[in-house]
Amino acid sequence: MCEWRCNALVKDNSKYNPDTLDLNTDEEAARYWFPCFQDMIKKFSRQAENSQKSDDDTAGQRAQQFLETSLRKLEEYRCQTKENAENNKTLGIRELLELNDKHLRLYGFPDPWLDQKKSENEAALELFAKRIHEIDDISDYRQRWTELVKGVLAGNMFDWGAQAVTNIILNDKTFGLHAALERIQKRPWLMDDLDNWLDRLSNGGEVHKCAAIFVDNCGVDVVLGILPFARELLRRGTRVILCANNEPSLNDVTISELSSILDTCSCHCAIIKEARTSKRLTIQGNGQKGPCLDMRTLPQELCNALNETDLLVIEGMGRALHTNLYASFNCETLKLAVVKNKWLAQRLGGDTFSVICRYEPLLS
Repeated sequence: MCEWRCNALVKDNSKYNPDTLDLNTDEEAARYWFPCFQDMIKKFSRQAENSQKSDDDTAGQRAQQFLETSLRKLEEYRCQTKENAENNKTLGIRELLELNDKHLRLYGFPDPWLDQKKSENEAALELFAKRIHEIDDISDYRQRWTELVKGVLAGNMFDWGAQAVTNIILNDKTFGLHAALERIQKRPWLMDDLDNWLDRLSNGGEVHKCAAIFVDNCGVDVVLGILPFARELLRRGTRVILCANNEPSLNDVTISELSSILDTCSCHCAIIKEARTSKRLTIQGNGQKGPCLDMRTLPQELCNALNETDLLVIEGMGRALHTNLYASFNCETLKLAVVKNKWLAQRLGGDTFSVICRYEPLLS
């Protein structure tokens, strides 16, 4: 159990467990996910080598060391599931993903997806002005917010950690936000609280004081999905905190990358420019070691910034599905993700590209 630094958002500290699955006790999940992670580690090893081999002749050797160390540690986890279950130890997807990032850094690969992220950010930023014009052209309030939520979900398709999506992107260079909007599940969604969220916004509900948005991927995800969503909250009068990883993990956006993205977006959007100048739109590091979200390990600086948060938005498979799917919080919460893993989608009762849209109002 991690030591609590902040409990402002969690409903019950004693019951909070970020992990949706426990591979120590769930034999079916273990049978699927351990081989899945073996394949993932091999893919990460290739990505790591390719990211540095052009200017570092040790890249291949270090990638092999990463591969061997990670596979060996994964096997240790697999062999200890029964013992750990008896000792009430949880093993979630979060811990295995963090293990990959730890070993990548250990062997000198701090950011294997750096070039990919740069190119995707540049391409998405070229479309940002067009996207916000599309949103602003929707006069009906509920329709506009529906498009904003769908935009976040479609943006979340752009995840290089999901093989199903990687195959699409590699085979279709024209795949973008609108193509992703067509690819995700049509309503009714697997978990569909969209109407409740729209009712909350359109029935004269009180404007949220502060929204904390835990963001996910670079490129289309953050630029064309999250930022138009955050912009609309700013227009309502809500202060927005964008929470991103301090260190790289897969193609997740980091705080430094997000700062650069906002600099560019401010040139195209007066709302974002004003909000940044007035500090109504700020960025905070989430302190995580991988692509998931454990509220027990938030940095103190972020904890302090969250004191007035009355809307929590958690986006992506790592943060809203592998972790926190069933966690309860002390404020209104919106969890948004596309399920890009067939096994997990079927476990939840859906299929690949099913949609998670959970709106959880604050209950007394």
